[in-house]
Amino acid sequence: MVICVRNLVSPLSRSVVTNFTSVRQMNAAVKTEPVKSLLYKEYGEPVDVLCVTTQAINEPKQNQVSVKWLLAPVNPADINTIQGKYPSKLTLPAIPGNEGVGEVIAVGSDVKNLNIGDKVIPNITNLGTWRTHATYNSDELMKVPKGVGTVEASMLNVNPCTAYRMLKDFVALKPGDTVIQNGGNSAVGQMVIQLCKIWNYKTVSVIRDRPNVQELKNHLTNLGADEILTESEVRKTQIFKDKKLPSPKLALNCICGQNALEVVRHLAHGGIMVTYGGMSRCPLTVPTSALIFKDITLKGFWMTAWTKMNLNSKEREHMFSELGVLFKEKKLKAPPHKLVPFCQYQEAVVNALSTDGRTGVKYILDMTKS
Repeated sequence: MVICVRNLVSPLSRSVVTNFTSVRQMNAAVKTEPVKSLLYKEYGEPVDVLCVTTQAINEPKQNQVSVKWLLAPVNPADINTIQGKYPSKLTLPAIPGNEGVGEVIAVGSDVKNLNIGDKVIPNITNLGTWRTHATYNSDELMKVPKGVGTVEASMLNVNPCTAYRMLKDFVALKPGDTVIQNGGNSAVGQMVIQLCKIWNYKTVSVIRDRPNVQELKNHLTNLGADEILTESEVRKTQIFKDKKLPSPKLALNCICGQNALEVVRHLAHGGIMVTYGGMSRCPLTVPTSALIFKDITLKGFWMTAWTKMNLNSKEREHMFSELGVLFKEKKLKAPPHKLVPFCQYQEAVVNALSTDGRTGVKYILDMTKS
């Protein structure tokens, strides 16, 4: 493991800043703490290639906004990006982090849409949130909807949006329709359960077998799940043949392998399976009969691609507005999570991919504890 602390002028395109006490100029009196970030110069395991760096301080230009990052989730995609295994490859050296919530601490003279004190989240992908402060163009940030908590805001960009889009974009679901998913205890899975409850869809969630399975089932039931089945139970279940629930029109898959195969077998004729992950690292295998005789359709979904195509769309604006209201009204809850001090980032990057889908804990870097 390498932990290096350097004084340098950042090689990155975005400069970093510290606190300001006025709208237009930096207060030199607060330049007492170093501005820190996590940096990697080569692909590899995060604990091996990430370095803590101390960087120079600059104030924002006309259309720029300076942000103090508060919280930054660590997602599996972040780890895969650092490893060089993810389709999104950053220009190195790079600062990781695709999600986060920050507070505006200074604005340039031409900025009209943001003010000091506003909470903001990334408006684009790969913004680089694993740092204490940074300066961005104002259009690279989005104001957090009013009433959304800090933890919820930090993870607003990926998991809730992924669940929302998969439920909206592939099947015209009606109240009473069934959605089946694996990875039911994942962050996306828990969002799917809650959104389905809000929109009056039925959910069947498949989880991996574990010693404390009833405890997890109780948690998912409290979120609104209709049925929770382990991998062994989903192979034998009769809930669809016995008409306890309608056969699912939509299946959501983040596991692949044998798990996904068992899910496909329960899809209704003409049903659609949407794959958005492959946590088992096994291929997705589908019987020929499912394609020919049940007319099953297989689709894929990548939130990053959807965001790039819909960056300034009304649909995206409406999605964030609706999710913001649901979080404000406490109809949506953040998944179980653990705040890890920025200075102890190793814990988060090691565990983000090592939970084997069983603990369901989302790791979030607390950038205020650097």
